[in-house]
Amino acid sequence: MNPLLEVHQHGQQIWLDNLSRTLLNDGHLARFIADDGVAGVTTNPAIFHKAIADGRYYEDDLAALKREPLDAEARYEALVIPDVQRACELLAPLHAESGGRAGYVSLEVSPALAHDADATVTAGLRLKAAVGRPNVLIKVPATAAGLIAIERLIGAGVSVNVTLMFSLAHVDAVAAAYVRGLERLRSADGEAVAVMSVASLFLSRVDTLVDKHLEQLGGDALALRGRSAVATAKLAYQRYLERFHGPAFDALRAAGARPQYMLWASTGTKNPAYSDLLYVEPLIGAETVNTLPDATLAALRDHGQVDDTLGRDVDAARAHYAALAALGIDLDVVGERLQQEGLAQFEQAFAALLELTA
Repeated sequence: MNPLLEVHQHGQQIWLDNLSRTLLNDGHLARFIADDGVAGVTTNPAIFHKAIADGRYYEDDLAALKREPLDAEARYEALVIPDVQRACELLAPLHAESGGRAGYVSLEVSPALAHDADATVTAGLRLKAAVGRPNVLIKVPATAAGLIAIERLIGAGVSVNVTLMFSLAHVDAVAAAYVRGLERLRSADGEAVAVMSVASLFLSRVDTLVDKHLEQLGGDALALRGRSAVATAKLAYQRYLERFHGPAFDALRAAGARPQYMLWASTGTKNPAYSDLLYVEPLIGAETVNTLPDATLAALRDHGQVDDTLGRDVDAARAHYAALAALGIDLDVVGERLQQEGLAQFEQAFAALLELTA
């Protein structure tokens, strides 16, 4: 069996971390959905920058938009929203068949709004309306202002992909914001069953930074390299199970609310010494999403070993955390630094994107 399809049998969705008109116009995305069971699409400013800069299918539309009295961001949205709509339509049958549990496409609010909750809410509502498809996820960063915006957007019935999470502290704060949003929605007599959310935990960057600390320490610390991200994901999943399959969520579940699925992001292996499926094979489990760049998707299809692995080695994950703490490495502190760095990278990518459309 195609390993991508086999993953689905274990309750995990595979999403493609890419979108472009080449994927759409040349039929690649349709084939990924039909042949590989790809169940969603994620995007970010860097993905759209590459698509527009390299893609021949944007040239005529961009030239026409530059003759219109629009600012650079409005031109960018005019280019990419039709792509998001087309991807949503390709995934619409899956979205309907799954009862709204799969078949989503993510579109990110401007990273420049990451510290402005009001502006993020306004942008999220506007983008949801502009796409006009029930299977769009509005992507919001897990900053302090983002948490406020997430609660308010969920409360307004907007489905949200929370991005730039790097630690268990982020996991807890985001889940709490989601639950508060569901309570808001229920209090307003909204339809909780119509709302979906995923919490995107970035993985490879965690190992990149922690490994640097371990290499500076040397000695026995070197044996801990390449294990921090997977340990974080496994512990995050345990918290997910306790939170969304425990009694605290019973009332919301009875009202039709869904759990906020954990999504594994940044899953392309950056260290060539590690397996190209380091952030895939150990993290297969029910009610999760793994979003893969093209190369990792191809690697999973080619040589992936699939099993129900996410619930295994949890004690080893806890022991890894304890070992890092004994060395003075606090993964929540690491997560804060990575979120700041990740946001800066997204802001740079978005600025470069707007240079293309200016």
